Amino acid sequence: MSDRDTREADVREADATAKAELAAEQEDEEQVEASSHIGAYSRKQAFALLKRLLAPYWPRVLATLGLMVCDIVGMLYVPTELSAMLNSAISGAGMDVVWRHGIAMLIAALVGSGGCIASYWVASRLAADIGRDMRIAVFARSLDMSTSEFATFGTASMITRTLSDVNVVQQAVLMTVTMVAPVPIVCVVSITLSASIDVVMGQLLAAVVVVMLAISVVAVVRSAPTFMMLQGFIDRMNVRLRESVTGARVIRAFGREDFERHRLNRTFDDYAKNAIRVNLVFAVTDSLTFFLMNIVEVLVMWVGADRVGAHAMQIGSISALVQYAIIILFFMMMAQFALIGMPRAAACLARAAQVLDVEPSIRDAARTLPAQEGCEEVARFCHASLRFEDASEDTLHDVDFPIMRGEMTAIIGNTGSGKSTIASMLLRLHDTTAGEVRVLGHDVRGMGLADLRAHISYVPQRAWLFSGTIAENLRHGREDATDEELWHALDVAQASFVRELPEGLEAPVAQGGSNFSGGQRQRLAIARALVRKADLYVFDDSFSALDYRTDAALRHALANELKDSAVLLIAQRVSTIRDAGRIVVLNEGRIVGQGTHDELMGTCGAYREIVLSQERGGGASDVR
Repeated sequence: MSDRDTREADVREADATAKAELAAEQEDEEQVEASSHIGAYSRKQAFALLKRLLAPYWPRVLATLGLMVCDIVGMLYVPTELSAMLNSAISGAGMDVVWRHGIAMLIAALVGSGGCIASYWVASRLAADIGRDMRIAVFARSLDMSTSEFATFGTASMITRTLSDVNVVQQAVLMTVTMVAPVPIVCVVSITLSASIDVVMGQLLAAVVVVMLAISVVAVVRSAPTFMMLQGFIDRMNVRLRESVTGARVIRAFGREDFERHRLNRTFDDYAKNAIRVNLVFAVTDSLTFFLMNIVEVLVMWVGADRVGAHAMQIGSISALVQYAIIILFFMMMAQFALIGMPRAAACLARAAQVLDVEPSIRDAARTLPAQEGCEEVARFCHASLRFEDASEDTLHDVDFPIMRGEMTAIIGNTGSGKSTIASMLLRLHDTTAGEVRVLGHDVRGMGLADLRAHISYVPQRAWLFSGTIAENLRHGREDATDEELWHALDVAQASFVRELPEGLEAPVAQGGSNFSGGQRQRLAIARALVRKADLYVFDDSFSALDYRTDAALRHALANELKDSAVLLIAQRVSTIRDAGRIVVLNEGRIVGQGTHDELMGTCGAYREIVLSQERGGGASDVR
């Protein structure tokens, strides 16, 4: 290759990399813009949600405030009594007066300390309960959503909203109750006590309060927009990390390590820059607050000495005024710290409200219709159509076929023809937009979700296992299943490898079943479905990871095991469905043929084309 060709190749590679990076940046900007756009949605919904969360706990809120009043009164009474003690000692009063003031200080300290401890305990319980309720509500609503509704948020964003966002709100509630709520009481009482000693000193402390409020308002206004964006950056980091971890093999196989590393670094840098900007506001605010605290102490001593010289107050009162000023500044500084985090908490509340305000398109039936037990026609699609909200045409159109008891009904078709969507409609993960789906004689929309799904046992396209043991995973099908029933289900599912494991049914299962091969996961998922005694068994492309010998043995075992139930088998391989009593051929969401294998070979061109293509490929084509 010449130098010119080499340079051209380098230029093309650089251009391709630049385009990929530009596309990634545009995608990132869109995600952050979408997250920050929540701000326009937010404030009203955020405070409405907070009011709803606080509604059951108003007695506890009032109890917390009452205990905090005890804390504040005790705290402010101590310097008041101290100044009185000093003035009494300076004026030559007897020890009885000094002892009386000392005992009053001790009682005030005990009352204040008790109120402080009790108020923090009650406030912590309040914040924890609100966080629990919010987390449960968000999680429960995510379970109520249809697949398409959940996809509008995404897995990474839902994890952030359920965990990180709730923690932010929980901490904000605790800080609001313990740091912000006492400030008005502290300021009013301290300024009143100072004015009772000397009006000028009261005016001085009032001016300090105004300056501190101005600093807090500026800090909150400056940090609010950035906080609105930070949660979006956290979502984006979750997405990038999940992609990099789960797709590590693909990244390495295609040599994209540098690109992914650069993309991750850019994501982290964006978050870091905005976090640093907020922390800079914190740093400036804290510095100003501590500076003001020292200035106020000097001013109180200076002006106080001048007022003592003018005989406007006694010298012992200076100690009380200094303590009042320090207490005001301390509480306002803590409130300032809490208020700076409020925009982030408001953003988190808004994000939770955005989830809770979703009206699930699939609602549980208000009145449960009893299933017709022993019905020969277990399920039927009656001219059913489905169109997703963001689609311009039907995903499934005019689908009409029965699923009979004691018969295997199979579905085959090209990729994207809607085979798996049929399974999801039986489970009411999606509802029809025209026609109806009937199970055991009733429209599924009139059946309770729990009752409907109790009659169906489902093996998903992706064989997902939960962390725990094999026995725990199998009992997802039926909790009261005995060990003998579990072993029987494993034998039918051709999962004999479990008998070779030292722990047997107690063998550990990693998250997602990652410690088993794809074929082993599928067989365990099939065994889990067989543990449940159901009227309809749905196998959604559940044999794809099995070799032909295991596939044939499993189908033979299922034929005997499920002879009294209906079976819906969705498959890619013709060999898997060849013996089905009814084969439904889908093409672009429409049924183009129904019948047995022999009938379809003569009447359905689409089915014949699938069969011939797999025969040319030695039966191993991955036709879907």
